[in-house]
Amino acid sequence: MIPKPPPREGQIGFLYQPPFRIQGTSVAGEATTVMVPELDVCFDMGLPLRCALPSKTVAVSHGHMDHIGGLAYFASQRQFQGMGTATIVCDARIVDDVDTMMRGFHDLERQRTPYTLIGLSPGEEHPVKNNMVLRGFETEHTCPSFGWAVVEKRSKLKPEFAGLPQEKLRELKERGTAITHLLEVPLVAYTGDTLPGPYLVADDVRKAQIVVSECTFFDPGHKDRAKVGMHLHVDDIAEWIGVLECEALVLTHISRRSHMNLVRTRLDDVIPKEHRGRVHVLMDHRMCRERYEKQVLESEQLSPG
Repeated sequence: MIPKPPPREGQIGFLYQPPFRIQGTSVAGEATTVMVPELDVCFDMGLPLRCALPSKTVAVSHGHMDHIGGLAYFASQRQFQGMGTATIVCDARIVDDVDTMMRGFHDLERQRTPYTLIGLSPGEEHPVKNNMVLRGFETEHTCPSFGWAVVEKRSKLKPEFAGLPQEKLRELKERGTAITHLLEVPLVAYTGDTLPGPYLVADDVRKAQIVVSECTFFDPGHKDRAKVGMHLHVDDIAEWIGVLECEALVLTHISRRSHMNLVRTRLDDVIPKEHRGRVHVLMDHRMCRERYEKQVLESEQLSPG
């Protein structure tokens, strides 16, 4: 009997939530790599996807192999392809461990692949582009874990000066009067693997335009398993979505044991109807493709000519 060929590698998940693309792969226990090209940021690097290489910064959520296994190869490929030195940002509690792992490859290869490694404590920031920063927050998992938010800092005119002519505003500014204040706008929040907790309703997450969250368990009988593994269950999502202000909640880290038909059915059953349209599954290729095709059609209809 002729043997069967190996299975094809998994398809890249893709969701377009204007103006951001959320793309990558995320399967519980196998690999999670989720990037936002418009922000030059990739969250975790369980698998060094080719489409992730342009990301200048990788924000690591925790040290489990399915979330960091591709870091060294990612740094190596960026250097090999002339794309610059990789920047890795992680929880300050694990920065020495990540560095030890990366330096281990130096010893094995007998050559040094450059990388920049930055450890942050909760609330500390790392600039990513323009007026945008990456800010971390502590979560709760089976090992030290972090969530991340990309926050844009905008300078906005104070209300008391609204409507004044430009000449008057210039005059006030020259006198040293502060005519603007800083406005922080959370763009994308990424939870990593975590239990429910107050950090999931903090401003950086609650007010983010897009929230990318793990949801590992969907079976009604697996709530205890979710707690033991310190993961989210779909029932947690159903309770949480009513608090979130996001335009889209993108679910990742679903186990292969959860068939996508079950995932869709459970979401329809537990997510309130008024919020269901905001909840998407990154690796639900059929639904994401249909959504994107609809977006393309609507764009073409709006285009002149």
